[in-house]
Amino acid sequence: MKATFRDYINILRKNHELLEIVKPVDLRNVAALVAQSEKALLFKNLPGYSMPVVSGLLQTRNRIALGMGVAYENIADRLGKAMEKPIKPKRVANAPVKEVILTGKKVDLYNLPVPVFSIMDGGPMITGGVVIAEDPEFGLNAGMYRLMLKERNITGIDIVTPNNLRKFAERALAKKKPLPISISIGTHPYELVASTFKANLGVNELTFAGGLRNESLRLADGETVPVPCIADAEIVLEGEILPEGWVHPEGPFCEFNRLMGGLHMNPRVRIKALMRRRDAMYYALHMPWENIWMSAPIYEAAARRVLFEAGVQTVAVNLTPGGCCHWHIVASIKKQPGEGKNAIMALLSIADIKHVTIVDDDIDVFDPVDVEWAVATRVQADRDVVIVSNARSKPLDPSLPPPVDGKIPTTAKMGIDATIPEEVPAKRYTRIVYYHQGKVKLSDYVGAGDEAAMPTAEEKPAAKADLLAVKVETALAKANYFFADLLDMFPKAGYKTVANVVARLYEGGKIGQDKEGKFKLKEKAA
Repeated sequence: MKATFRDYINILRKNHELLEIVKPVDLRNVAALVAQSEKALLFKNLPGYSMPVVSGLLQTRNRIALGMGVAYENIADRLGKAMEKPIKPKRVANAPVKEVILTGKKVDLYNLPVPVFSIMDGGPMITGGVVIAEDPEFGLNAGMYRLMLKERNITGIDIVTPNNLRKFAERALAKKKPLPISISIGTHPYELVASTFKANLGVNELTFAGGLRNESLRLADGETVPVPCIADAEIVLEGEILPEGWVHPEGPFCEFNRLMGGLHMNPRVRIKALMRRRDAMYYALHMPWENIWMSAPIYEAAARRVLFEAGVQTVAVNLTPGGCCHWHIVASIKKQPGEGKNAIMALLSIADIKHVTIVDDDIDVFDPVDVEWAVATRVQADRDVVIVSNARSKPLDPSLPPPVDGKIPTTAKMGIDATIPEEVPAKRYTRIVYYHQGKVKLSDYVGAGDEAAMPTAEEKPAAKADLLAVKVETALAKANYFFADLLDMFPKAGYKTVANVVARLYEGGKIGQDKEGKFKLKEKAA
């Protein structure tokens, strides 16, 4: 299907999820304005720059769903199918991103409207670029990495943590050779989500983008590097990671964990070419929430996969935003005995997942009150909390001690089995259901009404009341019933009439209650 960055912008516009700003906006104000907005923002008038800036595109579940073409709860399933049936990219000769090509001394990154985000940023950061590299043994790799502007044609690149691009760069450095890369800015969410996925070494993430769009992703050959770029991107930078090692300061910058990161030692990138559409838009991926929300479907797909392999029937999965959509999972399952613990172990095997809560399928995993209620009412800590020590950690977890001599510390993982215990009777968890819940609407009763038409008291001839009492006794002779059941059985009788009949039966010593609290007929004395 046709799916470019511009197509996505138009979808947001049609769905009233895009606010276009024509008044002049200083580039230093962009990040703060996006943080205030309930919509994505398109800045059309940035003094000193001829290119508009768009930001906040993936700031909400709804906007991600619009980009992925399915309801939010179905994104993980779509991603899973794309991973099962990946489609290889294809090379094309006609690339819109090559309408303007600048090379050599004509390259000036500071002509791009790259905003500053936080008050502690090390410099302007390119945040929304899909970085493509190629290794002689492992082939193409795509990922998203920030690039800090330094010189007019030099950036830093954050590959301090273990990842596939770092592996490629290390292999090139061992040969004392630069690693050619392309950076495609302004691509469809298909490419953004696919590139965020942490695939195994040797797996081309761009094939997942093809699976998402049900056709090959269009790539164009490089102009100054032997690496392709995304043909329909808004902007492409071509360059090479210099064979200098992790020796240059880079950062600080705002991280996905909603905290400021520290100064990192990273390689540098020399930009050899800047290509763009004639009327290009610059995409500034807004940190941290665009990064956070984009990760959720990826981890959900991984969660569903490991639960399936563990033989656990999954109902719903929530990568909670409070856990930065990286660290915490709440999953509901259709439980068989023991599967709460099995689900915990399966989910904790996912690399970055730190805390897991498993609930029954009567719990709404997207309602934190419902989840906390399950923990409060179904958990005994000595029985239902699982702790795993010395597991691999996410280096950006601020609760960990700082690395020593470059060694990343291990973490502790925890799982909470908040399912109904097998040894506790299920009836102890019977939910409150209000009478006529779901059958009456408050809106039908709000507003002006005919108060004069409301009777001051309900009148019922004694003969009819006696007849109703006989009917209630006859019904109770066959089975026991709650008061609400009697109301349902005799809908034409007024509420007060039914209540009075119950009172008469009590007063006559004819009814009592069984172990469940239902009305029952008392046995007649011999």
